[in-house]
Amino acid sequence: MDAVQYKCPNCNAELKFDPATQKLSCEYCMSSFTVEEVQKIYQEAEKSIDKETVEKENNEFEDNTALYHCSSCGADIMAEKDQTALFCYYCHNPVILSGRLTGEFKPDKVIGFKVSRKDAINKFKGWIAKKPFVPKDFKSEQQLEKMTGLYVPFWTANCLIDAGCHAIGKQIRSWTAGKYNYTETKEFSIDRAADITAEGIPADGESKIDDALMEAIEPFDYRELKPFSMSYLSGFFADKYDMDKKAVFPHIQTRAQEAGRYIINQSISGKYSSIVMQSQQYNIRKTDWTYAMLPVWFMTYKYKDKIYEFAINGQTGTLAGTPPLDKAKLKRVSALIGAAAALVIFLMGGVFL
Repeated sequence: MDAVQYKCPNCNAELKFDPATQKLSCEYCMSSFTVEEVQKIYQEAEKSIDKETVEKENNEFEDNTALYHCSSCGADIMAEKDQTALFCYYCHNPVILSGRLTGEFKPDKVIGFKVSRKDAINKFKGWIAKKPFVPKDFKSEQQLEKMTGLYVPFWTANCLIDAGCHAIGKQIRSWTAGKYNYTETKEFSIDRAADITAEGIPADGESKIDDALMEAIEPFDYRELKPFSMSYLSGFFADKYDMDKKAVFPHIQTRAQEAGRYIINQSISGKYSSIVMQSQQYNIRKTDWTYAMLPVWFMTYKYKDKIYEFAINGQTGTLAGTPPLDKAKLKRVSALIGAAAALVIFLMGGVFL
């Protein structure tokens, strides 16, 4: 075997040769491949790369991006070179220019913003108007000014899943004849095997943003993905990912397996009265990755030492977040309601007397 360090086709971690199985194994995601399989994957990837074009695009990316660092929370903010970042959209503290980004952080694809800042603010105002027990300054213009157009780094994966299961299905039929009730139970052995491709499974590459918040504003329409260009950053900011393929793969793997399980179950459901699953497997054989920047209107709010995050899908307008609760305001309103109820009871008592 050539003295070459191969990376796992699924999570990009290092592969190690296992003498027991005579395969290259990934200790991180538990995948395994023959040497020939990995070499073929690398050869195919090598053929599809135009190295001269990639180098040119990487140089352009490096020359036209500025990187700002927040010394308070550690965030790295990326902006187009002519745009100045003054504050951190996570903790609202000042940021300092810290240099430029290398080409490895250049995204493959991008979805441009379709929701304007004005529309995002109006949507947020309409949403928060239905939340009466939030702090007063949460609705202030000063707070709304912190709404930031942010390209969030996402890894999207197309996973080839080796799926299969063995189950026992029962069909139960009951009928009455004369004085007797009859029940007939038939058992069937069910086997399923399939190669399933789950496309566009997303995982955000920024550890500071809550994964549940990003999932709440899904889906994005990947049909609008375009090759990345610096022009998309004009007037907006972007995050530098701090979670690589290896770090996000467990999340991708879980969602891919859920997709495979759903498809297999759909092929069985509706045909039997009951199903007992005896064994099943959902192994990911190969993962094709895309590094994309997806548009999000993002805002944080600090209330009693807790940071609240809010996000609006910059493509579809879907909004998510949990508003802070002003308990003092809630108590005051509850007291007023209680007093009003007591007064009504007292007056009704007077009428009855």
